[in-house]
Amino acid sequence: MCGRYTLRSDLKRLARLFQVEEVRLPLFDPRYNVAPSQDVLAVREIDGRRELVELKWGLVPRWSKDPTIGYRMINARSETVAEKPSFRSAFKSRRCLIPADGFYEWKKTGAKTRQPYFIHLNDDQPFAFAGLWEYWQGDGEVIESCALCTTEANELMRPLHDRMPVILPAESYAQWLDPDNQATEALANLLEPFPAQAMAAHPVSTYVNKPANQGPECVQPIENEARHD
Repeated sequence: MCGRYTLRSDLKRLARLFQVEEVRLPLFDPRYNVAPSQDVLAVREIDGRRELVELKWGLVPRWSKDPTIGYRMINARSETVAEKPSFRSAFKSRRCLIPADGFYEWKKTGAKTRQPYFIHLNDDQPFAFAGLWEYWQGDGEVIESCALCTTEANELMRPLHDRMPVILPAESYAQWLDPDNQATEALANLLEPFPAQAMAAHPVSTYVNKPANQGPECVQPIENEARHD
């Protein structure tokens, strides 16, 4: 699964990378510890134009009577996303990119201990998770939400966890974002593990365990896997 990530890049850089012509969002500080239920930045295509929007992380299906279901819908498994009722409608026509520049995973080091790791691309450049978005309305409340697609772990991730978020290559952005593209089998084929040789991972402090903790300390390498707060 993926339950925490970073977005340290500024909006102008992201707009260029994802070919968004107009950005109406306010500037934001670098985020070192993005967590579920928070508003997250996403790229989606509406009427042929890409836009940067903020979506709540935790997808709320349109048919749900209770929006708190979103707390359990932060990830969508690539193997079942086309059939699972919670995600299949969004997978068919409401896909998005979730910009990031790294993510965290926790490796079991004992019966009750886990060591956090920070995973990023070798060049430390921003990238995009494959995401789904949804629109929910009820009792006068409107929620636009999202989930990240996950897949089996690659060779780098396997010692840490058996799952990883889907990182899409740039050449797949247009295909993924196009809401008129409903070729679900071809889309599902995009949800593959990112090449391990293009990625790196290092242990970090358990400071990152608390979502409220922010700042460069979250991603700073530690010399060994000893836990410290």
